[in-house]
Amino acid sequence: MYLVATVFIGGFILCFIMVVDCIARAISPTIRRSHQIHNHIPQIPRTGIPRLSPVNNGKGWFWNWLVGSYISTQNCSVTWGWEEPQVVGNTMSFVIQLSQKNGKSYKINDVNNVNIEILHKGEKMSCTKNLVKDNASSVSVSFTVHRAGPYKIHVMVHGKHIKGSPFIKVFDAGSIDATKTGFTNYCSTIVCTVGQSYPLVIETRDCYDNPAMFKTDTKNYFKIKVYESETNERYVPTTQIIHNADSKQLTMHIKMENEGCYQAAVSYGDVKLRNGDFNILVISDDDLEVVNKTTSKKSHNLWYEARLLSDTADSAEKAKRVYVYISPKQLTIKEYFLKIIGKKLHTWRVCPSTKFSFIGYNKRYDAPVMKIYGCSQLPVMLATKDRNIIAATFTNFLLRNIGGSETFQDKRIFFLQEVKKSTKKGNVTLKIDRANLLQSSYKASKSLYASDWFKMFNIEFVNELGLDWGGLRREWIQVLSTELFEPDRSGLFTRFTDNAQGLIHPRPNTGVKLKLYELAGKLVGKCLLDSSLGSTSQLYIKANFSRSFLAQIIGLQVNYKYFETDDPDLYKTKITFIEDNSIEDMDLTFSEEEYVDGQLVKTVDLVQNGSKINVTDDNKMYYLNCLAQYKLVTGVKEEVESFLKGLNAIIPDNLLSIFDENELELLMCGTDNYSFNDFKQNSVISGDFAGSKLLEWFWAIVASFTDEQMARLLQFTTGSSQLPPGGFKDLDPNFTISFTSYSTNSLPTAHTCFNQLCLPSYTSMEQMHKCMITAITEGFQGFGFA
Repeated sequence: MYLVATVFIGGFILCFIMVVDCIARAISPTIRRSHQIHNHIPQIPRTGIPRLSPVNNGKGWFWNWLVGSYISTQNCSVTWGWEEPQVVGNTMSFVIQLSQKNGKSYKINDVNNVNIEILHKGEKMSCTKNLVKDNASSVSVSFTVHRAGPYKIHVMVHGKHIKGSPFIKVFDAGSIDATKTGFTNYCSTIVCTVGQSYPLVIETRDCYDNPAMFKTDTKNYFKIKVYESETNERYVPTTQIIHNADSKQLTMHIKMENEGCYQAAVSYGDVKLRNGDFNILVISDDDLEVVNKTTSKKSHNLWYEARLLSDTADSAEKAKRVYVYISPKQLTIKEYFLKIIGKKLHTWRVCPSTKFSFIGYNKRYDAPVMKIYGCSQLPVMLATKDRNIIAATFTNFLLRNIGGSETFQDKRIFFLQEVKKSTKKGNVTLKIDRANLLQSSYKASKSLYASDWFKMFNIEFVNELGLDWGGLRREWIQVLSTELFEPDRSGLFTRFTDNAQGLIHPRPNTGVKLKLYELAGKLVGKCLLDSSLGSTSQLYIKANFSRSFLAQIIGLQVNYKYFETDDPDLYKTKITFIEDNSIEDMDLTFSEEEYVDGQLVKTVDLVQNGSKINVTDDNKMYYLNCLAQYKLVTGVKEEVESFLKGLNAIIPDNLLSIFDENELELLMCGTDNYSFNDFKQNSVISGDFAGSKLLEWFWAIVASFTDEQMARLLQFTTGSSQLPPGGFKDLDPNFTISFTSYSTNSLPTAHTCFNQLCLPSYTSMEQMHKCMITAITEGFQGFGFA
């Protein structure tokens, strides 16, 4: 009885559903016409109900559902067009087979409802998709692989993943490409001692710059050729290649048995590595001990006598006597008049872009010869008996800089200790008229003895009551700094751009008394001097100085690269165009036209008879450096010299030269109080990296930064450690973070004219942290990482 009732009720329900289905089919044309009329009203699919995407079989939706005649993502499958493992460099294809719930093929008219997303390290890769010819139920997808590693392939139909999606496919790097392979922490000169093995770490790369696996190859292998520099005779060192499979690191060990200077070239097969040329300087254990002792000294006032050759290494002409000074940041060549008045002739950064070559022997001075070049400067040739010591000392400092072993704080502590020794007891009272601050300050200070600047100042403002317990002195320095360094106040300084965030530079041909520049220099020196007395006496100059001005303060040679931070508009237009393009047809000469209010007032030769010398692709870099000298140095030479006269009257230049220009800004101007939340909220992320691991690591690293590290990151990316009054939201353009996937575990780079930080891919958060710290503390300029 119950069975009959159950069958009856079931049949009744089935008949009812079939009737409803027939009614729905009958009225569906009317509904479709209504949709066509009102097609501007979007249809919102209901979640939780399977999209049946009906098969065109004339049946209703209930019938199709009942017999499984609708798309089923769980029944769809993928046929991969390759066998694993695969290497990069090919276009890969796979086919998606669409199926119904009942197992039959599901045919479509277009591929719009089939969505493919291929990700590599968070970056979306482009792909193509097409219906397979003669098979409307299959979609073919193709994409090109140039980067090694895992690819995450998402396959979705009508917004739902098919079975197995996302798929993970791994592509290996290709074979070793010598033109992409090179040494890590490359230095143009390596220093080793007799009989000691020296390790060179090789980073193997394929033609797409992926880290490549080293495999033993009888046809292609790493080899080194070594020649003695002075005789050009072949020398065969003892070499050994060690491959650490765990760390995937390849190391070439070289052992030299004879002292001297050698030229080496490392190749893979018959092709030289990208940085395979270098010098080998082999010194004795005694010389190494001398180098270690000199570089461990705190004074960093090391000098060596040399002769400045004007022509060739074996020139018999009389050469100028000069002195080579080496500090952790600079190599400087000076000459002296009357043995007491020094003049800087050349300065190089202690960085990999500064190179040496050892080119023979000078008989007149009985000394070996070395050439120093790089950092966008003309080469200089020296004859000196201390050649090996100079090169080894430079290299020792360089390796320490790259490793980041000498911190800014260590040098700052040493600097303040040395400066403190020159302070004197006693007080000096200055009476200042607040209504005429600049002139009254100049008048009050010009009558001071030189020794008075080393005493404590007491400030009295005219017609104001109050005793100076340090607050009035601090206020005076703050308001006087504003008067001296704000472009719209005294007129001593200017900006190359109308942007209020532009860096300030001495104003050329101002007609202002040079004594005011000397006062500005003394004010900076006084702040540094008083800061040595303790944390309660810390005084800073709040000004955004141009990088080229800071470089001139510490004696660095100015080149055209400084335009990027100092005059970004000129750099983005003229400088980058000349760098990146052929200029043979531009009719450009070694001259510069000066305009005032749109009118040409004069044409200045950058070199002698420059207007008659054409700029070519061969000499355009020299032209750009001449342009930088004219715009950034020559036009403000007297102003800078007056500023330095005041500064060096209080702070010796040898103490300032232990810093680079970024460190000098931190020393003089201090750091702001940076807000991590302000930084994170007002930074722009370039690309689809909002949820990537790299970005997550970046924020975690920056959140742990000290104010000094944050200042360095800001310097590295924007050119200055100082923020505008509104903080990060007022930066123009915004602080931008972008990711470059063409390299892995290398140093970040920056485009300061766009306030853009470019981060490569990293294999771990620790690696990212290490590379970021190295980049912001040593700077990309001159390190070949930009």
